[in-house]
Amino acid sequence: MKKQILIVGSGFSGMWAAVSAARLSALAGKNSLKIAVLAPAPELRIRPRFYEENVSTLVAPLSELFAELDIEFIGASAERINASEKTVSYRNATGELLTVSYERLVLATGSQAKRPPVAGLAEHAFDIDQMESAQVFEQHLDSLVTRPSTPERNTVVVCGGGFTGIELATELPARLRARLGNDTATKIIVVERGPAVGGRYSEALRKTIEEASNDLGVEWRLNSEIEAIDARGVTLKTGEHIAAATVVWTAGVEANPLSQQIDGERDNQGRLKVSASLQVPAHPDIYATGDMAHAKTDDIGNTALMTCQHAIQLGKFAGHNAAASLLNIEPYPYRQVNYVTCLDLGAWGAVYTEGWDQAVKSVREDAKKIKIAITHELIYPPAADKSIAFAAADPLAKFV
Repeated sequence: MKKQILIVGSGFSGMWAAVSAARLSALAGKNSLKIAVLAPAPELRIRPRFYEENVSTLVAPLSELFAELDIEFIGASAERINASEKTVSYRNATGELLTVSYERLVLATGSQAKRPPVAGLAEHAFDIDQMESAQVFEQHLDSLVTRPSTPERNTVVVCGGGFTGIELATELPARLRARLGNDTATKIIVVERGPAVGGRYSEALRKTIEEASNDLGVEWRLNSEIEAIDARGVTLKTGEHIAAATVVWTAGVEANPLSQQIDGERDNQGRLKVSASLQVPAHPDIYATGDMAHAKTDDIGNTALMTCQHAIQLGKFAGHNAAASLLNIEPYPYRQVNYVTCLDLGAWGAVYTEGWDQAVKSVREDAKKIKIAITHELIYPPAADKSIAFAAADPLAKFV
């Protein structure tokens, strides 16, 4: 009987874990492994692009790739992990609750927006965290044209000045002009609790973000926190109320709640702390990967971030190592020394940096070309061709 590797999640990390496991199984020349992916749909949602227009198109099908590589797909949502019995309970499309067993489990269910107890957040704020919520936000922007032109209608407040907030805020001037007209006086305000624009990043990157924001007319409210959100805008903890018909929450993410079902140490984002081979120490038959894993990228103290750049490589290592453990092959310790950032800055262009010190290497249109190459090509699934897919899934192959 074949030994089953079950991968829960078909995002960047889950998809690449499946392809990497299939690759090692083929290289070993053995037919002893069964690889299955459990997820709601056989597709990769291109989440890093959800700040863009036409979000429903930002999805890549995986059925042909999985069929080519003999990867089974289970269309369902995981509900319960029983680590002691090595089973996962899931609910299929008809609502039936079923159970599947595994020899190795790869937990790749990603992350979700962190929603603190801010009054009115659930009722009145939008987000672009998942495809469904990003579509609701897009529909809301479309609906603004039916309202009278007022400062409130023409103002968007973005809560949170991290990468997602910055990319959305700098994209919004063009998105609003396309709907409301070039002559409409629109306003984009980023509310950031920190003392500086892009304060978590290098000085060179911060200056670039600030320059782009100024050129695009994006305002920043620094040292500011949201007290409450209502149908007319946001109230800051200072008591100031900013009138806005549109409020978007982009402040923070946390690991999928399934991580809480596994015994193990976690970081403050709920990610499971894993070994160099990406195993959960208390359950060595379980591998956490992508946004579910707190993993060291190198020997100098850097840790993988909740980005597709790290999720892709984490997935390749997790799939390889899960298969290796069943094939009596030495695992690869996860390492991802190279780190780059490429931040979209709307009509201004983009900024590209290299290294953990985020040295700026390219800006404006040159960086925009790099950004497009990454988000329109590099992070998409490989072709449904074994040789192409297996070459790309090699954990030791150069990625960035």
